[in-house]
Amino acid sequence: MTAELVRGQNHTLPQTRLEIRVSAGTPVVAGATLGDERGTVRGVGWIAHPGSPQLPGLEVSQQAAADHRLAVDLEALPAGAHRVTVLLALPVGAGGPARFGAVPAPFVAVTGLDGAEIATFTLTGLDAESAVSALELYRRQDAWKVRAVGQGYAGGLAEMLADQGVAEATGLAGSIQEAVTRGLARSVAPPPRPQGGDRVWHATGSADHRPPAPPPAPGPPEPLTDPATAPQPQTAPGPAAAGPAAGPINYAHPRRQHAAPPSPPPTAPPAQPGQAAQPVAGDATGWSMDERLYNQIWGMFEDLARAVAAYRSAVDFAESRMDQELDRALSDPRNRIGGAGDRAREAARAKRDELTSRAREALDRDLAQLAAEAAVVEPALPAAYAGWGNPVWHAHRVPMEIPMALRIGDLHLPERTDLRVPLLVRLPLERGIWVDSGRTASEAAAVMDTDRLRALAMETAVAHAARLLAVYPPGEFSVHVIDPAGAAAGALAPLVDAGVLAGPPAAGAGGVASVLAHLTRRVDLVQMAVRAGAADSLPPDLDTGEQLLVVNDFPHGFDDRAVTQLRYLADEGPAVGVHLLMVADREEASAYGPVLDPLWRSLLRITPVADSHLADPWVGHAWTYEPLAVPPGSRVLEQVLAAVAAARRAAGR
Repeated sequence: MTAELVRGQNHTLPQTRLEIRVSAGTPVVAGATLGDERGTVRGVGWIAHPGSPQLPGLEVSQQAAADHRLAVDLEALPAGAHRVTVLLALPVGAGGPARFGAVPAPFVAVTGLDGAEIATFTLTGLDAESAVSALELYRRQDAWKVRAVGQGYAGGLAEMLADQGVAEATGLAGSIQEAVTRGLARSVAPPPRPQGGDRVWHATGSADHRPPAPPPAPGPPEPLTDPATAPQPQTAPGPAAAGPAAGPINYAHPRRQHAAPPSPPPTAPPAQPGQAAQPVAGDATGWSMDERLYNQIWGMFEDLARAVAAYRSAVDFAESRMDQELDRALSDPRNRIGGAGDRAREAARAKRDELTSRAREALDRDLAQLAAEAAVVEPALPAAYAGWGNPVWHAHRVPMEIPMALRIGDLHLPERTDLRVPLLVRLPLERGIWVDSGRTASEAAAVMDTDRLRALAMETAVAHAARLLAVYPPGEFSVHVIDPAGAAAGALAPLVDAGVLAGPPAAGAGGVASVLAHLTRRVDLVQMAVRAGAADSLPPDLDTGEQLLVVNDFPHGFDDRAVTQLRYLADEGPAVGVHLLMVADREEASAYGPVLDPLWRSLLRITPVADSHLADPWVGHAWTYEPLAVPPGSRVLEQVLAAVAAARRAAGR
């Protein structure tokens, strides 16, 4: 039976391997400190936080997120550790709330590895506090207990760490927040959070076991932080994923919404006894087939992240258990000589191999189901979600309304590289895109010729611009290009020849200044009109459609004023329909120093070659990003741009 704790109440823990689940309703930083018998933290080596997420027996999330899972093995804690304190803090500088009184009350649950709740605590009564000690696990007479704490700190993370006796608490708090900022910049955003309450509900077998959530409301999704709003629970280490509870992926997981849409989604034929249900395209909830496919893809993304996290955690547990068994067996000097030690080693390794094998079997079963789902989903995707090789592009017609999202690449994990998940970004874009043309961007880039890499980066940007033009209604999306030295003439040829650019590519310092002044004026005018509630007072010559600025070879051709304008467009533009698509090598802009750091963080970084730099918003795996490539010899890009130009002429644009 679950113990619902109030502040100050404690409860005995029946086991030592646990998960601590946090649901906050807004992105928070989760960490934990280890304390001795007096509760004193002996140093930074006893603190688990996003910049250093693992300690013996303890693992926390690597990013700020609305939902977390912290893994705890009380028997594996360092000697002398008698207390584990779970800390929550609001991220600084992420554009979110600055005090817990402005957000829903965080909910914390201590669970077993099977997900069964042991004790829960809702942190009510917080106001000006921006950090809080949520609960603590402590040892009392050889037994472990959990106590609800709920102690808040208006001084934030630094004050909370100082209260636990941490030296240099201010500096450590700053480094933690910096690690969080870096994590937000490399993570991709999930779809909007379901409107069914702030607590995360975990399905136990079917959708009927969880309160229903309605489809997402119309309008823009949560901000791409990449994302400040990305939930990313951690999977507890242990053999649970490999044990009897492990089985086929449950398609009714928390992120797949099951409110009844106006028209029912497709249903799979009944499964034969002993067989998994056959997946179908569009089995998620939504108001349209496109929305159902969008939600289904994000469900597949989350399923794959969690399945691999469970496998990796099980493998880590098997290795840790083997090490502990060997340490215990060989701590007796008599076992170090003769056959006893050899037998102990063989037994420990055999147990490790057994646990690892069971975990791999469970993972392979889950991956097979996801592969089957991907095989039916990919052919059913609309053009905006499809790769260039999908036949849907050959029959593409420019739509009359904006799609929910756009595919900008694929993601995969090393456990199965052929199982790829489309990377979708919501439309309208909520942050700009940076195509990294630097040779230090990835291992694949390091072995490429510099000129070829830059050309490939610009070709990637042109392909993304073409996709955006193709999925917007005629005349509602314009593309401007800055190419200071004219070095991208070859890559830009498809856009120029089709006549779909807003004007010729701007070259030289004068061209750079002219385009930036034009777009900066547009942002200023639209912002003023929106704030004044006078949208009808905009100049008649102002293009109110979405604008994309493609910048090649930054920072060449940019003076200090131009750099300031570009930063302004990156920060303020997306809210009023002006977006950046930059092709740049960060090393070449290093002369600006930290001045450009906010610019890089504000953009979603992608690469023209495969690179493992993006993180999922649930677990934080490093995913390999694969850019979308036009099939060799295909004319699909030219055909699509010709269709865009024809649709514009027909619409009189």
